[in-house]
Amino acid sequence: MYQFVETIKMINGCVCNLSYHNDRLNNTRHYFWQTDKDIDLNDYIIPQENNNDIIKVRVLYGKDGIEDVSYSKYAMRNIKRLKIVSDSNIEYRFKSADRSAINALADKKGDCDEIIISKNSLLTDSSFTNIALFDGHSWYTPKHPLLKGTKRALLIEKGIIKEKDILENDIYKYKAIRLFNAMIEFGDIDIPINKESLS
Repeated sequence: MYQFVETIKMINGCVCNLSYHNDRLNNTRHYFWQTDKDIDLNDYIIPQENNNDIIKVRVLYGKDGIEDVSYSKYAMRNIKRLKIVSDSNIEYRFKSADRSAINALADKKGDCDEIIISKNSLLTDSSFTNIALFDGHSWYTPKHPLLKGTKRALLIEKGIIKEKDILENDIYKYKAIRLFNAMIEFGDIDIPINKESLS
């Protein structure tokens, strides 16, 4: 039985980028179940007033619609060192509740804080974020990520990042790598690319 997830950022009761989450949720449901009934997450999410806390809204859904909505205070991880892990068979095109394949790769991070997944010699994502790399002038995000994130879609639409195939062996041609997702703003996690931060 397929189950999928949307992870949504809420600040002071306001939900961020909801139209992108609605699009992905409904596209996923159309793909798997050919349903012609769209879901609007506005009908299911209850505003949470928690001062200035960032709230992580986790929406679990399946064939019959929304199955669960949960709320938790969000704390961003401290990430300083990355390890490149290769897997040419990894698939995560849809935001599935089953993350076992990605978690197995994340277990290989050793003494690093996070992994960057390489597929067929091309960089894709970290275990839980999209990525962008800075060449000194522009930010580029892998053209073929494991998952096309909602924040990634917004940044591409605004022209802030550009899509590009990035070879694993070319990573040292870039100056910095940025991790971002629905919860992590673009610029919150920047890591310089050097021998100390990457293995």
